[in-house]
Amino acid sequence: MPSRQEAGFDVAVVQDASVVLDREGSLEKTIALAREAAGAGARLVLFPEAFIPGYPRGLSFGAIVGSRSTEGRALFRRYAENAVVVPGPETERLSAAAAELGIHLAVGVVERDAVTAGTLYCTLLLFGPDGALLNQHRKLKPTASERLIWGEGDGSGLRTVPTELGSIGGLICWENMMPLPRMALYQQGIDLYLAPTADARESWQATIRHIALEGRCYVLSANQFVTKADYPADLGKASQRELADAPDPLCRGGSAIVGPLGDYVAGPLWDEAGIVCGRIEPGAAVEARFDFDVVGHYSRPDLFHLGVNPTVGSAFPTWDEIEALDDFIFGGPGPFPFLDALANAPGPFFGPPDDEDLDPFFPTFPAQWSEKKPDWSPAKPAKRRRRK
Repeated sequence: MPSRQEAGFDVAVVQDASVVLDREGSLEKTIALAREAAGAGARLVLFPEAFIPGYPRGLSFGAIVGSRSTEGRALFRRYAENAVVVPGPETERLSAAAAELGIHLAVGVVERDAVTAGTLYCTLLLFGPDGALLNQHRKLKPTASERLIWGEGDGSGLRTVPTELGSIGGLICWENMMPLPRMALYQQGIDLYLAPTADARESWQATIRHIALEGRCYVLSANQFVTKADYPADLGKASQRELADAPDPLCRGGSAIVGPLGDYVAGPLWDEAGIVCGRIEPGAAVEARFDFDVVGHYSRPDLFHLGVNPTVGSAFPTWDEIEALDDFIFGGPGPFPFLDALANAPGPFFGPPDDEDLDPFFPTFPAQWSEKKPDWSPAKPAKRRRRK
């Protein structure tokens, strides 16, 4: 594990617009802005949610309940064709940029499933200063109409990464209002909490400040500043009408860096593009946990615990897992070694009952165990009684 850095260092969150629906343009802009932030001394640079190739705010993709339009399907295809495959050429360029600049680089991308090409994910990528891809977190639950265009992520990226700057992890936008994913990161000792977003409301500031107070960690939140002029001029007629009815700017920003006692280190920045820089003092998190440590002295592990399923891609078991379970149940010397072992084990559910082992909530479970085979033969028809 990398040694923890105790000296202070600078970080940056980028607030700007994507080159909307243009993967190459957004990628080039990302690298240029990362270079600018690194030139200002930032050791960690965070970009907003879905920065490559953009958060399609204001567009319906022609979908209403029970109907999808031809124009909307074409727009989704364009969005998918400009999404990022991980790993792929775009991640290689982001990796090279992080290594060239010697920074930790966190970028929100729209990721395309490499197999089906028809499922997209809102993903946060974290690269190390050597160019290694340290984490790939797919948004667990897209919000409202985002579910039309993005699939649900899994638990494989719900983790923190130990680095020389401290433990880094993050959640995307409204995932940060889900208590259990936050707790999953707190349990891993997070120091630098990344919160890229598309939420430009004042209330979002309360969310990131609460997380800083709750986790006693630094919170970095990056949002876009987007106007109608940032959208391509060749959108379909329905999309153009939707944008005409939208406010301008479409997204005001609000990017900020918050310290472990909930105070602003830098920002929030409103109504303009820019790079928000702030200084991290690692000792501040230890000081803040003096009176509140959410997974330390202020926790009650005797009352509460959290389990996380880190399964990649699907909750269904793989064939290897199925075969391992098969070997576990049927692979011993007896016909059913696992069940035999349970039958001979002490405790309330198997083996001879023991009053002091009985669970008070299930004192009679299981009631019996019978080896009698059920009779599946058809029932004989009942005899009719004669009337006298």
